[in-house]
Amino acid sequence: MFPHQRLPALLVLLLIGHTLFSQPQDAPPVPDSVRLTQLIGAEQLFDLSFTPAKRDSILSGLEDHLRIYRHLHEHFLRNDIPMSLGFDPLIPGTPYERRQQTISWNIPSGTVLPTDSNQLAFYSIPELASLLKRKKISSVQLTQLYLQRLKTFGPVLHCVIELTEDSALAQARRADADFAKGIIKSPLQGIPYGIKDLFAVKGSHTTWGTPPYKDQVIDHNSYVAQRLSDAGAVLVAKLSLGELAMDDVWFGGLTRNPWKPSTGSGGSSAGSASATAAGLVPFAIGTETYGSIVDPSMRCGATGLRPTFGSIARTGCMALCWSSDKVGPICRSAEDAAYVFAYIHGGDSLDASSRTMPFNYTGKTNLSRLRVAYTDNIDSLPDDSPEKQSIKILRTLGARINPMSFPKNLNGNDILNLIISAESAAAFDMLTRTGEDDQMVQQNKDRWPNTFRTARSIPALNYINACRIRNTIQHTISALFDRFDIIVAPPETGDQLAITNLTGHPSITLPVGYKPDGTPGSITFIGHLYGEAQLLAFAKAFQDATPYNKQRPKGFTIP
Repeated sequence: MFPHQRLPALLVLLLIGHTLFSQPQDAPPVPDSVRLTQLIGAEQLFDLSFTPAKRDSILSGLEDHLRIYRHLHEHFLRNDIPMSLGFDPLIPGTPYERRQQTISWNIPSGTVLPTDSNQLAFYSIPELASLLKRKKISSVQLTQLYLQRLKTFGPVLHCVIELTEDSALAQARRADADFAKGIIKSPLQGIPYGIKDLFAVKGSHTTWGTPPYKDQVIDHNSYVAQRLSDAGAVLVAKLSLGELAMDDVWFGGLTRNPWKPSTGSGGSSAGSASATAAGLVPFAIGTETYGSIVDPSMRCGATGLRPTFGSIARTGCMALCWSSDKVGPICRSAEDAAYVFAYIHGGDSLDASSRTMPFNYTGKTNLSRLRVAYTDNIDSLPDDSPEKQSIKILRTLGARINPMSFPKNLNGNDILNLIISAESAAAFDMLTRTGEDDQMVQQNKDRWPNTFRTARSIPALNYINACRIRNTIQHTISALFDRFDIIVAPPETGDQLAITNLTGHPSITLPVGYKPDGTPGSITFIGHLYGEAQLLAFAKAFQDATPYNKQRPKGFTIP
């Protein structure tokens, strides 16, 4: 959900009434009274200054706060207990489509089963659906193929936390039985997939990528896993993520980029992007809080859809930041992402921030009629950069595309980091207070253990005011999308990544060209809130005219 980011300077090192009085179990006991010197020191850290008379009045109130904090600490709040507050990406008065239309999927009729299974591993979802529907291959055979690839290359890429072989083969047998009876649940029926290991799946471990939860078993299916099961898809693996959804290092090591295995795959949907790009699964499910679909998709040359905030319920998914966590598919094409999104989007009663919105995908668009712009920071890049190549390609396809200035001085990075830090520290409050965070692999100053400790210094009113500033940013970006349908931007250059995570706008990141070291270059398209149908059709038009998403990393061939 959260790639490695530099933490904001906004965070301070002391919390009045909380950090001072919330100590690990082996720390010396704290006094029952608050000292004047503690208050004066805290004022300096919080950029405040009170008179002696005011300080005298504050002290007794801080002791009341201390009593309340100790009461809070008596409650064990599981990670799945939500906040009573929610974030809505739609500002009041925003119009949106309400009617779901029937989607006509274009399943090809002439798909040929290749003699080389290594080619089959990279077939698209509609190609695999065609083979399965016409019984040219069984789901069991297809599942065994991907399980073999996961067993062979998973240890190379460090992208698999747990294979679900027994349940996968059982699901595949059910899919084949349904095919034999003429029962077609969806185009995903019988197709294997992988899921980021912060989703609960009955009968498997849900480790969240870190030692403190390595043996955790959650005995129910997450919303997304259940939706895919209902669609007849076959889960073959729980895939790696950076610890608690940061970066690409987990208790099994560094997840590797299949294009350059000496480097990491990016985080935090590390295994989902790596496994998909290497043909170990046809598609995978990832999450994003701040770049965790965009970043690994960019690095691994995958096609990652970060949907509108709330468009897919997060029930059964590890909570990191309730107001920014998002679920999305990581695939090898925009068309594949459309197939997956169609069967996992929607809300449920347990995730108050989720809503079921129409997804009226046709896969067709007229680029000349869309209002397309690109962020002007692309102009400063070399002429042969992937980003500039993308602009040239779009123009040849008929898009009338001109530069625009993405709003500057919004401080999106600082605002989003503060909000994520506060919410994530609350989500893992017990991990910090019990000292179990010492078991985590990564203990650097800019990783979660220290971030959670430091975030306890964020005053509640500053968190609230950051959320209020977020609202002003929503209005600013809403006005921007009154002028444009699609905005083309570098995946991680500039403030657009932070800002669009704050506003909840959808984006798709896809490969375009290659860098001197052989790794893919990528571009990001950003669309309207709940505008995934138009966004995916736009990306499909780009990919239909280019070869980049059809390229494969070398070295992932089974003799």
